[in-house]
Amino acid sequence: MLVDSHCHLDYAEDADRPQIIARARGAGVKTLLTISTKLREFPKVREIAESDPDIWCSVGVHPHEAEDEDTAAETLFALTRHPKVVALGETGLDFYYEHSPRDRQTSAFRAHIIAAREAGLPVIVHTRDADAETVALLEEENYSAGVIHCFSTGRALAEHAMALGFYISLSGIVTFKNAQDLRDIVKDLPLDRILVETDAPFLAPIPMRGKKNEPSFITHTATLVAQIKGISVEELGRVTTENFFRLFTKAQPAANG
Repeated sequence: MLVDSHCHLDYAEDADRPQIIARARGAGVKTLLTISTKLREFPKVREIAESDPDIWCSVGVHPHEAEDEDTAAETLFALTRHPKVVALGETGLDFYYEHSPRDRQTSAFRAHIIAAREAGLPVIVHTRDADAETVALLEEENYSAGVIHCFSTGRALAEHAMALGFYISLSGIVTFKNAQDLRDIVKDLPLDRILVETDAPFLAPIPMRGKKNEPSFITHTATLVAQIKGISVEELGRVTTENFFRLFTKAQPAANG
């Protein structure tokens, strides 16, 4: 059994989504967490989660959208009351693209943490070209429940985040040919702090590069991570599933898991 801890099911065509979910189940991916990036599109995300007992969702505003969306903590908190909402995010800092001004990204990030603390839910963090700033903000806010999603950067970010209590989520990037530095870091990550994800429809793992990513492809990432850690895929699935439900405490395990 595997959990896709971060995917974007709302990005799929409505006609394709049932087959995407069915292929995930066929691959042993029993639980899915579909992620919000824009509040104006959150109703669709929530509807997808409502449609299946083993699909959960987050509510949040991606840093790319921070300038154009309502990111007030009270707005975010109100939406966490829905029973399928298990996390805040994705939020964070993206200083690579800078589609939103840095100050707006920072204030939105803080608002998500404030809402997460009030709701007692974890925060899902996106960071790109902003490791030091992300660590500084997390340490200043001193919030211990969350995950660095799609981790692909430096060892210092992982170590500081884990010291705060965060988990590290690994995507298909770990399979890429030029990702040896990342694989070296993954080798040293504690098993009880890692999750796996697809970030579908983005970042399809090898050998699926060039295709639109989907949750069933997580098996390729899990296989490589298991090899790096020197354990079976079944053991990796068991551990990362336990980690997921330890972090996302509002979510419930699949009945047939």
